[in-house]
Amino acid sequence: MDATEQLAIVQLGEADAAGGARLSSEAQWNQNEADWRFFLTKGIVFGVRDRDGRVIASAGLLPYSDGDAWISMVLVTANWRRRGLATRLVDACIGAATRLGVTAWLDATPAGAAVYGPLGFSPTIQLRRLRFERASTVKADVELAPGKLDDLLKLDIRAMGFDRRDLLRELSERPTSRLLSHGDAMALVRDGRTARHIGPLFAGTPTHALAMVHDIAADEKHPLLIDAVASQEIFLQGLTNGGWTIERPFQRMRFGRAGTKAAGLPFAVAGPEFG
Repeated sequence: MDATEQLAIVQLGEADAAGGARLSSEAQWNQNEADWRFFLTKGIVFGVRDRDGRVIASAGLLPYSDGDAWISMVLVTANWRRRGLATRLVDACIGAATRLGVTAWLDATPAGAAVYGPLGFSPTIQLRRLRFERASTVKADVELAPGKLDDLLKLDIRAMGFDRRDLLRELSERPTSRLLSHGDAMALVRDGRTARHIGPLFAGTPTHALAMVHDIAADEKHPLLIDAVASQEIFLQGLTNGGWTIERPFQRMRFGRAGTKAAGLPFAVAGPEFG
């Protein structure tokens, strides 16, 4: 019997936030302990511990509404990879989604998409993660105003097709987060482990979306990440022309039928861990 078959899948709790953050750090992902605490308190996070009690693998299901949930935090520490732990944990998440009667979504790396496809996940939109290193020469065109959470929620429901108010309220109310707006553009900026993250980002036109990103970058003092919707080609091209570099693609995938149809796409999403 393989050693991994003897390790039980358990449900993790808030006390495991530091252990989860260590998995993210090892994988060079951007989640911090605050992200993990949200998943562990609002979601159903499965994990595997080694014989010393350390968390060596994880996967979580975060319910957003009566009909939809997000699968994320699928991580395995290096010494335990390629032994089937990730598949077992994702299966546990699918089982939880089935019991709750919700459609499960996730944003997968190319390697992950090759695993999730045979499990029954179907591809939807594609994303591109881009990074921007702080450039002292960038100057803001306008002073961005604080945004209203109610406006963000309306835009997000329209784009996603379901309600994520608990998530967006928690992210926007973190001490260092900024909810910003100008005209028809609105974006949330929050801390991550290695960089500040922009998203979700909504705007009426690619020009307005790019102007928002430009002015955010001019006012930030740390590296930035953004997960752009790949089909927003003018926006994506504008980012790369403006000094952003593409780090990796993500494939959004769905397990089960979509509920309420989204009315329009954002320019950038909240992140692969949150959708």
